[in-house]
Amino acid sequence: MRRPPRGFTLIELMIVVVIAAIVGVVAMPAYQQQMRKSRRAEAREAMMQLQAAQERWRSTNVTYAGAVGTLGVSATTSGGNYAISLSGATATGYTATATAQAKQSGDTGCTSMTVTVAGNTTTYGPSNACWGL
Repeated sequence: MRRPPRGFTLIELMIVVVIAAIVGVVAMPAYQQQMRKSRRAEAREAMMQLQAAQERWRSTNVTYAGAVGTLGVSATTSGGNYAISLSGATATGYTATATAQAKQSGDTGCTSMTVTVAGNTTTYGPSNACWGL
């Protein structure tokens, strides 16, 4: 009586490897893009905290703060994927910028995100897609 063969043949194993490679090639770019989008939330959170700190500062001073350190806010986001900076601070407005760094620097669509406050108007840049709007 002949025993049935056990295990996998080399052809079967190679088919499985090829299928796994195709799935990996298709899935990896989509995964990386989703990770970039999720790290943008880190920048949005930091910018909102900065805006709140600026408004607290302005309530007791005649101008907005010109430096992030003055506000007691970190100059980088919690995950270290964005550097936060301030510019153009006046009595009526300022511009805050989150610049991608580290793993996030590959996010070509949103390498920098800005909030510009001018009087009663707040503008988010460079696009609404970066802000999830």
